[in-house]
Amino acid sequence: MDTTTTDARAETEGVDGGVGLTALLVATARAIETHRHDSLAQDGYAEHFVRAAPASAGWPVRVEQVAGGDSNHLWGRFARYFGLRTRVLDEFLLRSVRRDARQVVLLGAGLDTRAYRLDWPSDLVVYEVDRAGVLAFKEGVLQELSAAPRVKRVTVPVDLRSDWVAALTSAGFDPVVPSAWLAEGLLFYLPGAAETSLVDSVHRLAAGGSALAFEAKLEKDLMAYRDSPIYSATREQIGIDLLHLFDHGPRPDSAGALRARGWSVSMHTPFEFSRKHGRGPLPEPNDALEGNRWVFAHKPRP
Repeated sequence: MDTTTTDARAETEGVDGGVGLTALLVATARAIETHRHDSLAQDGYAEHFVRAAPASAGWPVRVEQVAGGDSNHLWGRFARYFGLRTRVLDEFLLRSVRRDARQVVLLGAGLDTRAYRLDWPSDLVVYEVDRAGVLAFKEGVLQELSAAPRVKRVTVPVDLRSDWVAALTSAGFDPVVPSAWLAEGLLFYLPGAAETSLVDSVHRLAAGGSALAFEAKLEKDLMAYRDSPIYSATREQIGIDLLHLFDHGPRPDSAGALRARGWSVSMHTPFEFSRKHGRGPLPEPNDALEGNRWVFAHKPRP
């Protein structure tokens, strides 16, 4: 994985002791969403991460602090996208644990606080897999707040480019017990071979009754919207060139691979959920969100 994409991603991942700008971008969006009167998701910890990192300390945490408000393509429409994504994936995980899963694995967990803010069954274990620097920053902020997880939480400090499977199983993950997996905003940063390896590993580790959700981006759309207002605003306002971070090699058909192995798989546009909830981004001309897909997969019981 020694690629230009990996090098470019490292440029943002080195910010603030290992916390990437992209993680802070998502945390900021969750903070803004939390303070909306019509909030789709609540994350009371998000703004504390934003304020604790020097790179993002001056970023807005309420839409009222944004020039142009909701008309701002970054902190208005794009932030609302992340709020919607948070809500949809929250619901996916909660449905999964109500059915079968007794383990949750957050791959590339970033500044995710689901172990602290969702109403989990008491016998659940949440594993957070990410680089040591990200987890240490998050731990420091949460300790300052005297925050306590609502469920057993296990951090797994490992780079997903390393042997994360061994690290996860060594941390206590049990492949015999049904699990719910989440790869939120992760796969399109990885080379195709790395995505295939990750999905293969999840398939091997997931017992019958397990579930997986991940976000994909249609390959043909990666560069089609170079001048999309969302990408332009992100570059200009906070210096993140997302298209420079995305891997531009051929994308694997991970949904199809899971389907071929017997998983039931559904693929959705985010706009479907905007219409369902009555708020969130809807299609626009030259729309960078047009190629985004949210994939939900379930492995049948034996």
